[in-house]
Amino acid sequence: MNESVVIVGAGITGLCTGLALAKNGHPVTLVERDAPPPAGDVDEAFFQWNRRGAAQFRHPHAFLAAMSNLLENSFPDLIEEFWRAGARKITFKDMLPPELESEYVAEPGDEKLWLLMCRRATMETVFRRYAERSNLTILSDTQVTGTLIEKADDLIDVKGIKVRSRDGKDTEIHADIVIDAGGRNSKFKEWLADEGAKFSSEDDDAEIVYYTRHYKLLDGIEEPERRSDMPSAGDLGYLKFGVFPGEGGHFAVIICLPNHEHELREAIKDGETFDQICQGIPGLARWIGPEKCTSTTSSFGFGDIHAIWHHSVHDQKPAALNFFSVGDAAVRTNPLYGRGCSTGVIHAHVLADLIQEEKDPLRRALSFATKTEEELRPIFTASLNEDRRGIKRAKSILEGEELDKTRGFKQWFGAAFGDAIGRASREKIHVLRGAMRSFNLMEKPGDFLKDWPTRLTILRYMIKGRKHNAAIRLQRGPKRQEMLEILRAEHKTVNTA
Repeated sequence: MNESVVIVGAGITGLCTGLALAKNGHPVTLVERDAPPPAGDVDEAFFQWNRRGAAQFRHPHAFLAAMSNLLENSFPDLIEEFWRAGARKITFKDMLPPELESEYVAEPGDEKLWLLMCRRATMETVFRRYAERSNLTILSDTQVTGTLIEKADDLIDVKGIKVRSRDGKDTEIHADIVIDAGGRNSKFKEWLADEGAKFSSEDDDAEIVYYTRHYKLLDGIEEPERRSDMPSAGDLGYLKFGVFPGEGGHFAVIICLPNHEHELREAIKDGETFDQICQGIPGLARWIGPEKCTSTTSSFGFGDIHAIWHHSVHDQKPAALNFFSVGDAAVRTNPLYGRGCSTGVIHAHVLADLIQEEKDPLRRALSFATKTEEELRPIFTASLNEDRRGIKRAKSILEGEELDKTRGFKQWFGAAFGDAIGRASREKIHVLRGAMRSFNLMEKPGDFLKDWPTRLTILRYMIKGRKHNAAIRLQRGPKRQEMLEILRAEHKTVNTA
């Protein structure tokens, strides 16, 4: 008989886990603290759905190629529903710098390099309605209050959960398997720790906060054409920025700031100031302005951004049997890199496959920890390294140090190699193809560098020198002090008026 499953959290990771398990014949119940999406269209979901349990609900998202292909292979009718809802398909050809478009010749595998983009509210609405038609039981407005456990042979065996409905009724849900897809605010670890379970965590602060504002293009206004000299995403050192096109003319802009940029962080909370900052950056100014678009939200932030890995196995002893954490409840990376949804879905399918293959609870728990390390650790490490480079660069700018200053050959070589990859990715399609496979999680981060033609190309770029290569990553835009002076002058003008 197929084991019964209860999943806590009906966000994207929870729904994907449920769909994968239901496809394998498991009876699945999802428990969700929030109300279901409103009955109307995706605009109604974006503006009216109160998703308290999803902190990033109105921040930009994208499905990377690894996730998009996995869903297309497993649930092709679901992907069709995304297209009907207005989601966009961004192909590898669409990602090419304009100057390389004329040189492009399709190669096998390029058809797999695509992203799905739309607003997170649209993503969740489409997923939720599809799941409701797929033999999944979803209990909305239901709060999980604890676990049901048994103890035997010094091991905790999870047998279900305690829940409370919105009307205050307390009940129990018994299941063979309990899955925590409750995200970063999950309480399962503290509940199980109170029963003697052992968990440990890696925790690294990204030391950033990012702000989002949503817009909609005015009738008759087309999106700006892509330009390499004015990219719609980039890094000024003290500030990162990006445009996320959505469906139906909607798009979002994010501006990411280091925690120590207190003046900028305070200023950007105001919607008009947010727009002013955008208009000072050439790549964003092409999108933002009263003659181009109208804002649909205020500016709102997302902070407390950490890279976290929760360990649930110690000395070959799992914290609990028949209990698994997936997605952000287990492994979390900086959402700035857009990997969260995709790693969550990869994790969900690792678990679904394992439950199908392995029936012994102890071996299943140990194997899940091992497979999680194999699949997600390289992605986690790459994200963490990017965080650390960003922290270092932002602090150098704050302290007025030379940005590209290096100490010792090893540090110089690493910086020179990175600059060479950046330049080669802009000018050589085969290098860009490999870099995009890594970015889209189609292979382990950096695996494209094992290709000898790619290595030789990067070596040739290194010979050209760092100064030549570094120029490609320097985005057009005001320096930190210039941006602060612009904002101060505007603030003074407003106060005088």
